[in-house]
Amino acid sequence: MFNRDKWNEVIESLSSNLFRTVLTAFGVFWGIFILVILLAAGNGLENGVKNIFSGISSNSMFMWSQTASKPYKGLPKGRRYNFDLDDVTSIKQKVNGLKYVSPRNQLGGFGGDNNVVRGLKNGAFNVYGDYPDIQNQEPMKILQGRFINQNDIENKRKVAVIGEGVLSELYEIDENPLGTYVKIQGVNFMVIGVYKKRGFGGGNAEEDQKQIYTPFTAFSQAFNYGERVGWMAITAKDSYSVTNLKEQIFDVIKTNHKIHPEDDRAIGNFDLYEQFSKIQGLFIALNAVAYFVGILILLSGVIGISNIMLIVVKERTNEIGVRRALGATPWNIRGQVLFESVFLTLIAGMAGIAFATGILVIINFVLPEGGDIPFANPSVNLPTVIIALVILIIAGLLAGFIPAQNAIKIKPVDALRTE
Repeated sequence: MFNRDKWNEVIESLSSNLFRTVLTAFGVFWGIFILVILLAAGNGLENGVKNIFSGISSNSMFMWSQTASKPYKGLPKGRRYNFDLDDVTSIKQKVNGLKYVSPRNQLGGFGGDNNVVRGLKNGAFNVYGDYPDIQNQEPMKILQGRFINQNDIENKRKVAVIGEGVLSELYEIDENPLGTYVKIQGVNFMVIGVYKKRGFGGGNAEEDQKQIYTPFTAFSQAFNYGERVGWMAITAKDSYSVTNLKEQIFDVIKTNHKIHPEDDRAIGNFDLYEQFSKIQGLFIALNAVAYFVGILILLSGVIGISNIMLIVVKERTNEIGVRRALGATPWNIRGQVLFESVFLTLIAGMAGIAFATGILVIINFVLPEGGDIPFANPSVNLPTVIIALVILIIAGLLAGFIPAQNAIKIKPVDALRTE
């Protein structure tokens, strides 16, 4: 490695036909460049999607009641039923591994129906009856005041936390909303806080800012919901999967409401963790494809280097014969050819990595920060670069192996006769 004569020989051999050497090295350069770019693109997509889910409890599911599709215990098919607070208590008691079970009620449907009035202004907003835990399940930042707490629940306080969109429609610019009242379906609620929700996708989706949160108990009392629960947001502990706990939760509901154990249509649900896991699997597949495509392209470059090394060995047959006659061992000849092959491969590969890095720097500079696109910070980490270098070394050894074997098969006498 530190023999100056060996380095001089390598440089002289590769520079004797510089144009051929550059064309040969380009295959490896392009292969490693494509590999790095594909891996960086996969990481960029993963980072973007993770930004979308940032702040959201991804180990969660949402559950609502539907119609029973099978008769059971004398009850007919097609009957409607509703969740209630006893279901929430039963789920908490009978299903281990749950972090939050948040019952929710909703007024006005999505988009509302001019259901909120303040003075001469009115608007259509989604109004929710919630428990304090919901703040841990949805990405939300309190800009003014506070969120609902347990005292609000226990005392059935008619208080509300409004979004920025509600604030802009019902209040004047710079007007302080705290302590003021909004009338929801004819019932006054005092505003105790203003939130800003990070919209799904990274931006501030307008509909996410036009929501009002009230205590579940006050909501039920004011709008005559009683013990009824519209739907639930359920989050599992970090060491559990809500997907694995889902059937236990369904069994509790089916038992409480006398639903057939095999009736899969009676309970509607959206499993966020399951969807997130599918996305994670997609990223693994994308990385596998990136490695596969990159290595195939790199292999074509390695084949090119191998062919050129065969030509180089043929051109230096006479030189090899002289070296063998002077006492060079087969390992000396093999080592020299392999050294040249690995050196050429590494130089070309490092150039490809450097060029890819420059392209990624430009892309990261151009990409907007905090944008709505699911693509952010495309890059490769140090372990990936090390893996790329290992691939290059192995590729260089493979490229030089056959030419090296051909070189040591030449007998000194036959090599000296070669013109």
